[in-house]
Amino acid sequence: MALKSTVYKADLQIADMDRGYYADHALTLARHPSETDERLMVRLLAFALHADEALQFGQGMTDSDEPDLWRRDLTGHIEQWIDVGQPDEKLLKKACSRADEVVLLTYGRTAELWWAQNRAALERLPKLRVLHLDAEASQALAALAERTMRLQCTVQDGQVWFGHSEETVALQLVELKPKKSGGR
Repeated sequence: MALKSTVYKADLQIADMDRGYYADHALTLARHPSETDERLMVRLLAFALHADEALQFGQGMTDSDEPDLWRRDLTGHIEQWIDVGQPDEKLLKKACSRADEVVLLTYGRTAELWWAQNRAALERLPKLRVLHLDAEASQALAALAERTMRLQCTVQDGQVWFGHSEETVALQLVELKPKKSGGR
């Protein structure tokens, strides 16, 4: 018998002063049986950093044709493709052929080694932007995971604060690769 996904609910308040985006989102996240709290919370962080009324969670864990998050226009065209983790370079290349912009948020202990091994190939993808969250920060995010969450995310001058009424985690994202301008 196959294990089912675990449902998490998150009320997320976002105050992104860098983008001028202020909104509340009631989100339902399905945590795949093989997914960790750390990855779940990094997906939630990725949502907060790119929040938009059209941004949706995809089937990234179970369907390689879908990202972890994506924003599509009314015609179904993919404007933004967002993945977390350390995907295969071929998947990122395919994503770049399908979307206007691809964002990858790496995290954890092995991400720096993965980047060193894949950097040369990924540098050639002009639509790709790669951000990194260090292991200590991603583990602190994982500690915030609960089946029902009321969270706040504040972004100001590149600094990110993520938490709830009892604990807030300060996060510093490192941009490993910027999207090249004109990379359409």
